[in-house]
Amino acid sequence: MSALEDPLEIGGLRLPNRLYRAPLLECAGNGPDAVDTLIRELEPAAAAGAGLVCQGATIVREEGGCAAPGMTSVADPEFVARLARLTDAIHDHGGRIFVQLEHGGLRSMETWHAEYRREHPELRQLAVSRPPRVLRALDRLGFLSYDPEVLTTEAVYDLAADFGRAAASAVEAGYDGVHIAGANMGLVQQFLSPFYNRRDDEFADGVRFLSVVHDEIRARAGDVALMAKVPAETEAPPFVRRRLGADDAVEICARLDEIGYDAVVPVTASTFWDMSIVRGEFPERAWRDDRFRSGYAAAFGGRWRAAAVAAANRLEALAYDFEPGWNADLARRVRERVSIPVLLEGGIRDREQIDRLVGEACDAVGMGRPFYAEPRLPARILDSDDAGAVCENCNNCTVPQATGARGVCRTPAVLAERGELDRAGAYELPGDAETGAREE
Repeated sequence: MSALEDPLEIGGLRLPNRLYRAPLLECAGNGPDAVDTLIRELEPAAAAGAGLVCQGATIVREEGGCAAPGMTSVADPEFVARLARLTDAIHDHGGRIFVQLEHGGLRSMETWHAEYRREHPELRQLAVSRPPRVLRALDRLGFLSYDPEVLTTEAVYDLAADFGRAAASAVEAGYDGVHIAGANMGLVQQFLSPFYNRRDDEFADGVRFLSVVHDEIRARAGDVALMAKVPAETEAPPFVRRRLGADDAVEICARLDEIGYDAVVPVTASTFWDMSIVRGEFPERAWRDDRFRSGYAAAFGGRWRAAAVAAANRLEALAYDFEPGWNADLARRVRERVSIPVLLEGGIRDREQIDRLVGEACDAVGMGRPFYAEPRLPARILDSDDAGAVCENCNNCTVPQATGARGVCRTPAVLAERGELDRAGAYELPGDAETGAREE
């Protein structure tokens, strides 16, 4: 049995321990302050002892494909070269950093963000196939807006090459690995899912796209550590009949092992971008916050449409209760099938739970939203057998991101507890040096 403090190898890369910061939205964009923002968001996790830091989804093209406000594009090699400051900061603490590569496809802002659509009327969504009927209905009702560009076979190869070019630039800037974003309704999931993929060429098999992406990255970036998130669409609504089951996800992971991926992150998901991704409570405080009302109206097309989205969010919260370690059963099945490391995230909150899972259901564990409340959380988790995140799974950190707001904890009780822990020195590691990366 492995322990959390044990090192782990992913594709020849040695991680100092098995705790990682899962990908989150950093809302850094590509402006003059982008690198400083990323350092502020990511360095504290490494400074506190996380073995791996995963930068949140970055877009492989200059225009289009951005799934949320403030996402960073890594299509420009000159910009990516500036990120060497970030990778150096992570390495100075003995940590490792992966960049997560993505394209939003039908989930891009040009689909759902009303103000962004008005400002970018020339953008079309890249689509694996014609959008499914239920999404076309939402288009007719005005909640979404589709003008899809269905990718030709040649265009799919071009897109895979963009993943390869982005990976090569990232490796040049010092990134230790590449993480392909294969879930959360991004374009990779759209290739894998029978709900979206109704092609009649070689890419009717969605794993074929991930195979070509693998080959492009290997050709351009060499033997960099490479992993992918793999969805099982078990949380999709009952009316969705064509979807990825758990057996499908296990088989996809086994095929990625054969192709040459170095690790997989299996997750249960939906065919839609809904609360199955985060789970937990309805974020009522965030929806009622006056600071974000105008932003919600701009994003969703007016005050009443924003209210309708909030109502749908409330119903989803009833369907997707928080469940500790909700991907553990799927990860366990995948781990029995593959020879590469299996990483687990989703609902992991305390050390006792981690110790049960590491070496049994997975090879490493990731935590996401808790880092919004405790940027230096690893210091507590690695130092105690019974430490747990102060996160209450209220999701008040996530909804405002639709307006471009930072992902931070906004729940007073959680912030108060975090403050008490900070004053007690709970986030310091023995021998900590002052780096300017203390949490705010």
